[in-house]
Amino acid sequence: MTQNSQETVIGRITSVFGVKGWLKVYSFTDPIDGILGYTNWVLDLDGKRIPAKLEEGRRQGKAIVVRLKGIGDRELARTYCGAEIKVPTAELPELPEGEFYWRQLQGLDVFTVEGECLGRVDHLIETGSNDVLVVHATADSIDQRERLIPYLPDQVVREIDLEARKLVADWDPEF
Repeated sequence: MTQNSQETVIGRITSVFGVKGWLKVYSFTDPIDGILGYTNWVLDLDGKRIPAKLEEGRRQGKAIVVRLKGIGDRELARTYCGAEIKVPTAELPELPEGEFYWRQLQGLDVFTVEGECLGRVDHLIETGSNDVLVVHATADSIDQRERLIPYLPDQVVREIDLEARKLVADWDPEF
């Protein structure tokens, strides 16, 4: 999920749905149907930026299905499969104090409470119990290991300083 500072990826088009041009979407929002609150999308498909307007959408089982303006048949819809869905970052709601968007955590340097550099947050993954920070080694880290650190504020993650681009974790570097 890469993005510049003006846009944030909120989902991906995965497949067609039905014969009338509907698309199945994998939503990165929480809750998953939160993606339906954004109507002006930019689809990023193989480096091409395509403006898109959400006409309607709904939950379909565990997935989201949508109809975009100007897409009325299955074959045209198929050409959009694989596209990332982006929205202007300014449209995202402000979060309460102490809560962060994943995009804000990506790129933070990770240190132990003792001040040892473990690397940089590359991305996050969602597991059943909690999110996990995937930390890749940097030139300044204590070794070249990739680490999976549970994103558990106050338990493992002790401090996040967005201005300093720093995250402090209570984490054993040997683990």
